[in-house]
Amino acid sequence: MKTAEWFSDQCVQVLYLDDRGTAQQAILYRDDEARLEVEEKAAPWSFDADGDLLRLASEAYRIHLAWLFDPYVAITTSTIDPLPHQISAVYEEMLPRQPMRFLLADDPGAGKTIMAGLLIKELIIRGDLQRCLIVAPGSITEQWQDELHEKFDLDFDLLTRDMIEASRTANPFEQKNLLIARLDQLSRNDDVQEKIRSAQEWDLIVCDEAHRMSAHYLGGEVKFTKRYRLGQLLGERCRNLLLMTATPHNGHEEDFQLFMALLDGDRFEGRFRDGIHVSDASDLMRRLIKEDLYTFDGRKLFPERRSHTVSYPLSDAEASLYHQVTEYVRTEMNRAERFADKEQQRRINVHARSLSRSQPTDMTPES
Repeated sequence: MKTAEWFSDQCVQVLYLDDRGTAQQAILYRDDEARLEVEEKAAPWSFDADGDLLRLASEAYRIHLAWLFDPYVAITTSTIDPLPHQISAVYEEMLPRQPMRFLLADDPGAGKTIMAGLLIKELIIRGDLQRCLIVAPGSITEQWQDELHEKFDLDFDLLTRDMIEASRTANPFEQKNLLIARLDQLSRNDDVQEKIRSAQEWDLIVCDEAHRMSAHYLGGEVKFTKRYRLGQLLGERCRNLLLMTATPHNGHEEDFQLFMALLDGDRFEGRFRDGIHVSDASDLMRRLIKEDLYTFDGRKLFPERRSHTVSYPLSDAEASLYHQVTEYVRTEMNRAERFADKEQQRRINVHARSLSRSQPTDMTPES
C-alpha cells in the first residue's frame, strides 16, 4: 500500500504507525520540512533504559522462578538449619499432596513449627498460597508469630477482639490474609465462626495441638466438643489442612478414628464397631518418635531413653495417701463403668419399648 501521496509539489499526505502501533495520517507542507529529520535504521531495541530498574525487574523474575531450579528454595531463603526429618516431612510428605489433608504427629521437640513455616513459605514462593490461617492454643500464639517472623520473614497478624470490632469490613478473616487465632477464641464464639463461614476460602489452615479437637464415644453415642465442631468447620473452609500434635492417639481406637475424620470423613466417620472399623491412616499422617530423629552426620538428635523401675520406701503418710488413691480409682472407675453400662441398657430398653408400641395390634399372617 502507499505510505505517501503527493497532491502537488507543495503538499503530501503521509500514512504512518505511532508508538503504540496505531495507524495515523498527516498532511505535510513545504513549511514543515524544518521540523522533520530522517530516521536512520536502528536495532529493534535499545540499551538506554534505566539499568537499576532492569536489574530490579530481572531479580524479581529470578526469585519468582527460583523454585523451578532450587527445589529447597524456602530453606535457602530462611534463617534456619533444618534437620533431615524436617526436610523429608515438607518436601516428601506434604508438598506432593495437593490438595493436602495431613496429620504431622512427630514427638515433642521435632520442630513441627519449623516444618509448618517451611511449608507455608514454599507454597508462597510457588504461588500456591495467599491466605493462611493458623489456629493454636492461646499460650503459644505469640510464639508462633515470633518464630514465623524471625526464621521465615513471614508477618502474621494475631486475631484480637479489637481487630474484630475495628475491622473495616466487619470480618477480619476477609480482610487479613495471614492470620493467627486462638483455638478457644474461635470454638466458643458462634459469631466468629459465622465470619469464618462467610469469608473467602483459605489456601492453608494449620491447627497446632490438634488433639484438643477431640470427640468421644459415651454410652454408644458420639459426644462432639465445641473444639471438634470447629475442626469440622475449618476443614470445610480450606484447600489444604494440616493438623499437628505429638499425641494423636489416646489409646481408644474409636476416638482416634473420630479425630482422623477431620481429615477424611468418608473413611473414618460412621458408627464405630470394635474389630470392624479399623482403618490404616498411614497415608494421612507421619509419626516419628525421638529414637527415629537423626542429624545429617547420623547422630541421634536426642539421647537414648533408658527406663528402669526404682524402688524406694514410703513414709507412713505417703503410704496412706497411695492406698487411698488406689482404692478411690478402683471403686470409682468401676462404678462409672457400671453406670455407663446401665445407662446404655436403659436406652436400649426404652428404644425397644417404643418400637413395640409402634407395631400394629391386628396383624394377620401373610398369605
